[in-house]
Amino acid sequence: MRRIPVTAAVLVIAAVVAGTASENAVDPVVAERQASMKKMANAAKTISGIFDGKLAYDAAAFKEAAETIRRRSGSAMVTEFPRGSFGDPSAAKAEIDQSRAEFAALALHLETLATALSATIDDAPDGITESMRMKPGMAMGSSLLGKRVGGAAEADPAKMPAEHLFHLMLQDCTDCHAKFREKRR
Repeated sequence: MRRIPVTAAVLVIAAVVAGTASENAVDPVVAERQASMKKMANAAKTISGIFDGKLAYDAAAFKEAAETIRRRSGSAMVTEFPRGSFGDPSAAKAEIDQSRAEFAALALHLETLATALSATIDDAPDGITESMRMKPGMAMGSSLLGKRVGGAAEADPAKMPAEHLFHLMLQDCTDCHAKFREKRR
């Protein structure tokens, strides 16, 4: 799988969310969903900035960002996409209804990864530790639904380095947007 630079992936996700939020959303369900997505994009930018060294390490800010994503993913995310809430002004595709189980699996996988990421911060009050960093040669991504290419099960997220968890989270966002979000100008 092709490696997506963390900063580039975060910027793409943030641009998509910012474009969505700027549209004239009248439907309160869509407006709430877009606000939630924007909060997750901002949280991802915070985490990316800390990993990239562009933001000073702040354990509380890092933890809050991971927790923002955790709280807004999983079943909370699934409920933000009720049947019939697709089309303008939302960029969400109707394919969500047709592939509800797949959509839910991605949302739940994101929650699992965010939960594990949040837990890693408890052991790093003073800065990013070496154990939080990816190791050379470590596989970058996963396929849709968090399964390794080739059929091997994904490793236990609780045993993964924080940086790897974050890359997998970005991959979940990218996979979900690729399948379930309309491309807008």
